[in-house]
Amino acid sequence: MTMIPFLIGIPAILALMFPMIRQQKFRAILVYIGAGIIMLTTMIFIVWWIRNGAQTMMLYTSTEVWDHLMIVGDIFLMCLIVYLSVKYRRILPILLSISQTVLMLYTEFTTELPESVHMTVDWLTMLMCIIIAFIGGFICIYTVGYMKGYHNHHKDVKDRQPFFFSMLFLFLAAMFGLVVSQNLVWMYFFWEITSVISFLMIGYTRTEEAINNSFRALWMNLLGGLGFAVAIAWMAKQNGTVQLWDVIQIGGAFPLFCLCLAGLTKSAQLPFSTWLIGAMVAPTPSSALLHSATMVKAGVYLLIRLSPALHGNLTGIVVSSIGGLTFIAASMMAIAQNDAKKVLAFSTISNLGLIVGCAGIGVEETVWAAIFLMMFHSVSKSMLFQSVGATENTLGSRDIEDMHGLIITVPKLAYIMGIGIAGMYLAPFGMLISKWVALKAFVDSGNFILVLFIAYGSATTMFYWTKWLAKLLSYHIPRQTVKDVTCKDEYTSMIFHVVVMLLLCLLLPFVAVWIVNPIVRELFGNSKDVLSMSVLATMAIMLVSIFIVPAAMFFISRASHRELVPIYMNGINAGDNRYFTNSLGEKEHLYLSNWYLRFEFGRRHLRIPSIIIASALLILGFCLVLGGVV
Repeated sequence: MTMIPFLIGIPAILALMFPMIRQQKFRAILVYIGAGIIMLTTMIFIVWWIRNGAQTMMLYTSTEVWDHLMIVGDIFLMCLIVYLSVKYRRILPILLSISQTVLMLYTEFTTELPESVHMTVDWLTMLMCIIIAFIGGFICIYTVGYMKGYHNHHKDVKDRQPFFFSMLFLFLAAMFGLVVSQNLVWMYFFWEITSVISFLMIGYTRTEEAINNSFRALWMNLLGGLGFAVAIAWMAKQNGTVQLWDVIQIGGAFPLFCLCLAGLTKSAQLPFSTWLIGAMVAPTPSSALLHSATMVKAGVYLLIRLSPALHGNLTGIVVSSIGGLTFIAASMMAIAQNDAKKVLAFSTISNLGLIVGCAGIGVEETVWAAIFLMMFHSVSKSMLFQSVGATENTLGSRDIEDMHGLIITVPKLAYIMGIGIAGMYLAPFGMLISKWVALKAFVDSGNFILVLFIAYGSATTMFYWTKWLAKLLSYHIPRQTVKDVTCKDEYTSMIFHVVVMLLLCLLLPFVAVWIVNPIVRELFGNSKDVLSMSVLATMAIMLVSIFIVPAAMFFISRASHRELVPIYMNGINAGDNRYFTNSLGEKEHLYLSNWYLRFEFGRRHLRIPSIIIASALLILGFCLVLGGVV
């Protein structure tokens, strides 16, 4: 008996309870208790696994009852999709959902498969469980306070908080099931649940834009689900197995390519990235949990699992090329955005592209970098989405230009947001270190195109993050007093993320030795020591460096006690650097704005060419793979 049924069952039971609780106070208590139980259960699970030797464990071979329940679940999901698609007159989701469900049922009832392992516990599983339990749990806690402010600012949106919390916890249950599944049929079931939950949460406001964006996300993820179902049917018919490790060892190019297609859609890679951009219409906790910290990680999780089979073959080349293209294209388009959530969305797509590129190369160094990128991205991006949501509730806007001098007006949120931004691109935070490791591995692989992608993509990344960070730290005299309406629930979650981010940086050598190296060793049979510096030297550098950004922000926030230095405004400065008198004697308002290069890097110029190139790569790769197997 293991803790796995509790990991999946506890959040699932909590999800069923929320619709029955209408009082906000009781609902908040249930969220606190539920998140705490999930975290505690995960810790007990980890301790149990370590005490049993911290070895790969293969569990559950006889599961006939659960197999039948999953068939019922697949049919229910199909009926739900069909019903909602008919209601809103969408034909593509109906075709995709029916096709893959029929294919799965046909495979289930016409193919005799031997009893085999259904779940596996190893180091990568444990890492994902930690991310799901703690990042996801604190996002749920953050949601309690955030949703109060959200509905105060969006009175036109019907309050459906019981449904929202139910979906959050059901999503956690599905993610736990997904990462522990070794059987592809089981993984597919949880995979589809995450797709449907994402669809339901994107459409939370039920506006026309939200409905359109939710159905776009649905059909794109269903397309990946169809690829997943085709891979299962192929493996069952051709090889008599539906085990993930068999795809890696004997599966062949076609099922491998189909599974990679599923990973690319779920991780919002080109040409499927538009669904993640549209998902930003949902409330911020949805963005933080589903579309930044965990759901999109399901795609890269699958690709990391498959990475040993991707080295040096056509599928690996296609995956790494699409990942590299997504990395640079999304980072370029992020430059032209002033909506903070859109910047975070493009940044998420970009960083996921780098992780996908690393998985596609399929060697120890790139996968080492991919795992670190996944860890730091989960923490940093979740923290940024939460801080942007809290700032929007406080300022009434999420426009980066309205965050000018946030360090003066709302210093707590500025600290958190600044550390999150620094975590995405500044030394010594792990994202930058991981990028350097990936760059070195790309150079060693001889793939000069990916080297160019990561070099120029990192430069454009620095461009938009620096603009945002400078906007936060700009010193000025505030026009009006801003009241921080952020709740304690929100600050509790955000401060937790800050602490985890700083600890990850400080303890990076130990994280590499104790967590990342064992994962690489399990995937490839061996692991290289990527960090050439000594542990103590690395920790000393980290200890000094991680306090530079917070210290700089602290001194800037105390700048209100300094004398303001007047700047030239092509007129007579009024003395506060906000107004000046022009040559006609009229009072003019000075407003400092970032340069967004919308003509050079706007979506209207880059989106279509990027989608065309990525689609061509994907179609060409599919045709070559298909031609090789038939």
